[in-house]
Amino acid sequence: MGAEGICRRALCLLVSLCLILGAAWPTEAARAKAVSKKAKKAAKKREVPGPVIKSAVVTDMASGRVLYALEPDLAIPPASVAKIMTLYLVYEAVELGKARWSDPVPVSVKAWRTGGTKMFLDPHTTVPLGELVMGIAVVSANDAAVAVAEYLGGSVENFVLRMNEKARQLGMTHTVFKNPHGLPAKGQITTARDMATLSRAYLDRFPESLRVHSQRYYTYHNIRQRNRNRLLGTYPGADGIKTGFVCKAGYNIAATARRGDTRLLAVVMGARNPVVRAKETARLLDEGFRMMGARGG
Repeated sequence: MGAEGICRRALCLLVSLCLILGAAWPTEAARAKAVSKKAKKAAKKREVPGPVIKSAVVTDMASGRVLYALEPDLAIPPASVAKIMTLYLVYEAVELGKARWSDPVPVSVKAWRTGGTKMFLDPHTTVPLGELVMGIAVVSANDAAVAVAEYLGGSVENFVLRMNEKARQLGMTHTVFKNPHGLPAKGQITTARDMATLSRAYLDRFPESLRVHSQRYYTYHNIRQRNRNRLLGTYPGADGIKTGFVCKAGYNIAATARRGDTRLLAVVMGARNPVVRAKETARLLDEGFRMMGARGG
């Protein structure tokens, strides 16, 4: 083959290669474009997050004035914030002379088997009522809530009837309790407004309860557990009340803090996580104290 033939063959090969690459290029370009679209879509999702909380109410304890409200009547599971009503009925029973803090409360197998957070009670034993209240208030003990309900109500079912009766008396028109601890139950709902109503009534009638709610740790059976209220010890004047979480609701809290002569209540429902719950509650309390002109810690 002469030099001219070799040159022609090389030229043909070069043209063929260019045609192949040219045909493949749009495919690669299309892939790059698709990847780019996906990246932009993902970035857009990150830039537009959902709401950090679902509902909230901030109230002045003394006057009952609502300082801030976000979807205050949105129905949402109460989670362990329901235990405020359980504790209300315990304090009421003691106040009325129907029970004493030293009463030995039997621990049933049902109470012992209750899931979720607990103080690790032993079945077929008795525990002083005051000890159970510590467990409910500080470490959100579900086993203690059941033991108390059985003791004061005769059965959990009867105690829950009392919870709902008290809710009606207090004006909690959008709340239905199904158990004394707040674990998931069909039809168990409340609102931020109703929980603010309960919290204000509870602290107004039983202000001494804050001596328990302000405890950051509780030990039972040599097991030391921490209060899940992250505002305690970190937010000036915070001394209660109760947190809660279930998947359907998110992270809830009924919090209170005092500055000078001003005490505020902040109910935050459906926070994304515990950090957001604490951060948003602190922010709302700050704004509430600013509105009230309160200074100091």
